[in-house]
Amino acid sequence: MPFLGFAALIQLGCIIHVIRTGRQTYWIMVILFLPVLGALAYLILEVLPEYQGNRHVRSARAKVVASVDPDRDVRSARDALSLADTAANRIRLADALAALGRFGDAMPYYRDALAAAPGPDTRTAGKLARALFEEGQSAEAMALIETIEPPRTQSDADRLALLKARVLTELGRKEEALVILADIVTRMPGEEARCRYAALLLDLGFEPKARAVLEEVEDRMKRLDRQQRAADAGMYKWAMEQLRMLRGKG
Repeated sequence: MPFLGFAALIQLGCIIHVIRTGRQTYWIMVILFLPVLGALAYLILEVLPEYQGNRHVRSARAKVVASVDPDRDVRSARDALSLADTAANRIRLADALAALGRFGDAMPYYRDALAAAPGPDTRTAGKLARALFEEGQSAEAMALIETIEPPRTQSDADRLALLKARVLTELGRKEEALVILADIVTRMPGEEARCRYAALLLDLGFEPKARAVLEEVEDRMKRLDRQQRAADAGMYKWAMEQLRMLRGKG
């Protein structure tokens, strides 16, 4: 009951805000018929944009947009492509599809963009390789990766190396993948590379080393606030579960 009362107050407050600020009246219907999600969507999409300088607010807004209208970016990209059939617009549409996990749909657009490129496009080739990998075509992804020229920036090179390590792992070439992960793990931002490195160490039986890597993840995680951790909640949960099991072994 207290929660329902609080939700009703938020709902009423949002409706009053719509009226007082002259927002589009369709928001009233959204808030009324979707009491919790509608009010949350209104707060994120209409009230909080004034705080756009805050990175966490931007992230929260993007998540709400994705949950309310997941195909928004795909529609926008399709509209842009219908107006101008360019390689850039094909990549934009492919990126939007890939963001939804529709890698099979994204592949033709990446291929077309690469075919139209005047020269090597390492970034788009890497995106196509990832789409192939995500669609279970690891051998084809590996063949493509081996043809990609070395990226110009270290960050692009590391991202491609991480993808290569994932593909090699899937192909059973785990020792090769381990060498790559050991090289990039201290350079890449975030904890994905570190967690994949730990997972591969565990798979190959190097538990003491894996424990040390996971303890680094734990230490770095403690420095993040709740919102930052929530973005990769599943990964951190896995890491802490593995660390508990390793500590339980003594």
